[in-house]
Amino acid sequence: MDVERLKAAVRDIPDFPKPGILFKDITPILMDPDLLRMATDLYVEQLRDRGITKLAAVDARGFLFTGGISDRLNIGVVPIRKKGKLPYRTFEETYDLEYGTATLTVHQDAFEPGDRVALIDDLLATGGTAQAAARLIEKGGGTVVSLLFLIELAFLNGRDRLEGYDVYAALVF
Repeated sequence: MDVERLKAAVRDIPDFPKPGILFKDITPILMDPDLLRMATDLYVEQLRDRGITKLAAVDARGFLFTGGISDRLNIGVVPIRKKGKLPYRTFEETYDLEYGTATLTVHQDAFEPGDRVALIDDLLATGGTAQAAARLIEKGGGTVVSLLFLIELAFLNGRDRLEGYDVYAALVF
């Protein structure tokens, strides 16, 4: 698989969403069916034969990959969303961002004891979002088997916050 082709398609957007941030834009990957398939294949290869029973997708770009992954692995998807976006009873997890705090939620009935869950998101930066999402999965009764990202910004040391979890990133910057 040509990981370098995927990496070359990631577009850098300076000063977004605020000055000093270099945003890694995956839109070119999403717009190209071959690249999107390749990215989905990377996730699927990591999860096949791991006994995963559910995928958990982080709002919002994590959602973009889980449809294809769940179809290939024949498992369901649980959305982990920003506070106020889910209609049923939820668990909440608040975490720190570089510029404030955020709260993620998941439906209280999303996981059953024994569920083996893979968390899918597009980007690992500081690890706060992934850590909060993993806590929600565990709060709901699921076991986090793996956390998977298309991109890791290694210089932000997000893996440090995820110690004890199996973490995979296809593209490391």
